[in-house]
Amino acid sequence: MLKVKLGNTKFEVSRAGFGVLPIGPGQLALPVDEGARIICYAIKQGINFFDTAQYYHTYPYLRKALEMMPESEIIISSKSLAETYDEMMEAIAHAQQSLGRDVIDIFLMHEVRTGQLDERAGAWQALIDARAAGTVRAIGLSTHHADVTQLAASIPEVDVVFPLINYAGLGIRWESGPATADQMMEAIRACHAAGKGVYAMKAFGGGNLTTTYQKSLDFVFGQPEIDSVMIGFGSASEIDDLISYMSGSMAKDYNPDTSHKKIHINQGDCLGCGACKARCPNGAIFWNEKGLAQVDQSVCLTCGYCSYACPVRAIIMY
Repeated sequence: MLKVKLGNTKFEVSRAGFGVLPIGPGQLALPVDEGARIICYAIKQGINFFDTAQYYHTYPYLRKALEMMPESEIIISSKSLAETYDEMMEAIAHAQQSLGRDVIDIFLMHEVRTGQLDERAGAWQALIDARAAGTVRAIGLSTHHADVTQLAASIPEVDVVFPLINYAGLGIRWESGPATADQMMEAIRACHAAGKGVYAMKAFGGGNLTTTYQKSLDFVFGQPEIDSVMIGFGSASEIDDLISYMSGSMAKDYNPDTSHKKIHINQGDCLGCGACKARCPNGAIFWNEKGLAQVDQSVCLTCGYCSYACPVRAIIMY
């Protein structure tokens, strides 16, 4: 697979990366050996860029894959929701220990929202210090917010940015409200112009745009300011689909079979705001014992309308 320079960093990354979240306990909960084999399969297909996070609990999959293919040279990006200096340093140390790596290639502040660069200033300073100490090679942030992405372009210490972008604008935010794909792309262009490495997430809007598979990929891979696109893979067949698309051999009318997929609401992200419940045309969403939204699968039509209403992209399909 084609490799490209990730902004002004020293990394040469595959145009498509592997988002490890889907194979982990938060979604498919694959056995570690099975998940590791899928990672190894991706490496053999030329994918060398992998995204994980402390929050995902997916380090064991990557470590096992590295044990299975010790000669492989892959680039791992991880991230943490840490707010303080000590918490971020602990997160980096946890990644080192869990992955069996002395140096983490890329480490990010995870899911930065409007105003949080100030609120999490201690965590950001920890990343700066870790890079200076050589335990992390590049630092930056992941975000669903176009305003935060825009701000990142003007921060000299930011090496890379990992924003949410898809053609439908699903999950994109500006401060406390929704934003458009055009607004996010404007911010991404500013980051690219500033020399930041940009790799994109949620090309399929958390799985909700998989029925427009090629349109979704055409949009993100058609943006020259995006260096790499992280795709959440859950099987070798999904990797085969991506390789077929990237090679130009995919039939123009092809879309993956999504009949087995269901709508889920990520309980860690749900705000309990009720927007999805109000939008659901079939009354499939209810309040659970924690006061958060949950899907009644026996009623759900998998229409995906709720995902458009969610302000924080807590609704995913897998």
